[in-house]
Amino acid sequence: MLDRIGHQERHRAIVTRRLALLLCVILAAPASAQNPASSTQRMVCAEAMALVKAKGAILLGTGGAAMERFVRDRSQCELTEIAELRFVPTRDNPECPIGYRCREPEFSDWDWQ
Repeated sequence: MLDRIGHQERHRAIVTRRLALLLCVILAAPASAQNPASSTQRMVCAEAMALVKAKGAILLGTGGAAMERFVRDRSQCELTEIAELRFVPTRDNPECPIGYRCREPEFSDWDWQ
């Protein structure tokens, strides 16, 4: 009888751990990954630009499976990063200036003149 009770408790613990893990995975996924409508190709250029401006920094899809981080200005980047203007395809514009992306500067980015 004690062996049966121990088995039931282990089973409950395993089920509880699996549910907790599933909940963590769901909550850890960014909202933009959960929403397939967060693709720039489904928005008009003005909508995409306004979304980046309103959020400050946001992950959006630009056509492939990968997500890209866009920011409204340099203040959303790390101290050592620069903001580079990004053009992405939208529903009405193949090269919409949606905002910026943060990146580490390369040697060629510095003006040595």
